[in-house]
Amino acid sequence: MKRRVVITGMGVISPVGNTVKDFWKNLLECNSGVDIIQKFDTEGLRVKIGAEVKGFNTEDYMDREEAKRMDIVCQYAMAATKLAIDNSNLIDYDFDPYRVGVVTGSGIGGINTFERQHSIITEKRAKFVSPLFIPMMIADIIPGHISMKYNFMGPNYSVASACATATHAIGTSMRHILAGDADVIITGGAEASITPLALAGFTNMKALSKRNDDPKTASRPFDKDRDGFVMGEGAGIVVLEELEHAKKRGANILAEITGYGFSGDAHHITAPHPEGKGAQMAIKRALEVSNLKPEDIQYVNAHGTSTPLNDKYETKAYKAVFGDHTKSMHISSTKGVTGHLLGAAGAVEAIALVQAVSNNIVPPTANYHTPDPDCDLNIAPNKPVEKEIKVGLSSNFGFGGHNAVIAIKKYE
Repeated sequence: MKRRVVITGMGVISPVGNTVKDFWKNLLECNSGVDIIQKFDTEGLRVKIGAEVKGFNTEDYMDREEAKRMDIVCQYAMAATKLAIDNSNLIDYDFDPYRVGVVTGSGIGGINTFERQHSIITEKRAKFVSPLFIPMMIADIIPGHISMKYNFMGPNYSVASACATATHAIGTSMRHILAGDADVIITGGAEASITPLALAGFTNMKALSKRNDDPKTASRPFDKDRDGFVMGEGAGIVVLEELEHAKKRGANILAEITGYGFSGDAHHITAPHPEGKGAQMAIKRALEVSNLKPEDIQYVNAHGTSTPLNDKYETKAYKAVFGDHTKSMHISSTKGVTGHLLGAAGAVEAIALVQAVSNNIVPPTANYHTPDPDCDLNIAPNKPVEKEIKVGLSSNFGFGGHNAVIAIKKYE
């Protein structure tokens, strides 16, 4: 019997909610999570806005001593994992630990720890650097901590492909299950890169919006007046499970993941291919693996970063693949609400796609007011659209020319 992969649990820590329910509600209501940064003094920085996680208390998810040994990015991931596993009821089942894996990702990893420890060595002496510096900083410690907490002994590693990270992690996990490497994989991504150094770096490469005077409308995917993305933070985790394994334990099946496509632009370190050729290939491959035609897709949760180049070239990719169907297929970017969660973006957007498919609702693109002729897609602007969605795509593209697309459909 051909193996199939379903989603049986989801957890999210985000700028607009730390439960799937709150996250989804705020997406539909276009309640932006962007504001003036509170984590640190932005004096001297040209960009002062970000989409920070709010109301996060580590002790709601883990022991205080446990949390002290983790960077905040790992804390976000552990919290989202707890929510996803609780949602899946996996721990209540007598699972084989060698058949449960963890594949997560982070674009940058523990940069908060890196900056803090660098300050210590420059202001004091080397002997004051924490012995936990390395294990707190490295991105692959996230799946390590998850596996140790829950005794998951299957495939275990981390993915890093910039803003495509979480989508690569989810797609790769699907392939592991299809190949028989595991029956369950905990997967997704986390990011906590709203720091002075990261903010300065992205600002100086002219990637970020500078609308400090109007934070709530700063992220404007596909809008003619977009001027850059807004940095976000958080984590999204999903539980992927082989269908028969899920049915055997009576799991609540949320949706099915049917396809995964990935490619490289081979073009530029930061700019996407001007014809979206790599994106096209990833989309086509996700459709091919799913045994779907372009016209089978009702909705795409786009990468839609609110940068001038991405949104323009991403539009070209969709039009090249979907042709006339682009006019009827709805497209939206939830980054107008969440900002851009970088390596975690694909995970929280996969969760948004599952919600869209489950509820037959297209989440809107917030702050879309001035159409751009270069982005002439069937955008869902500012209000949700009720529409039957049998299958949709989630697309993410990253610096270095990394492209990843997954297909999610109603479970039947």
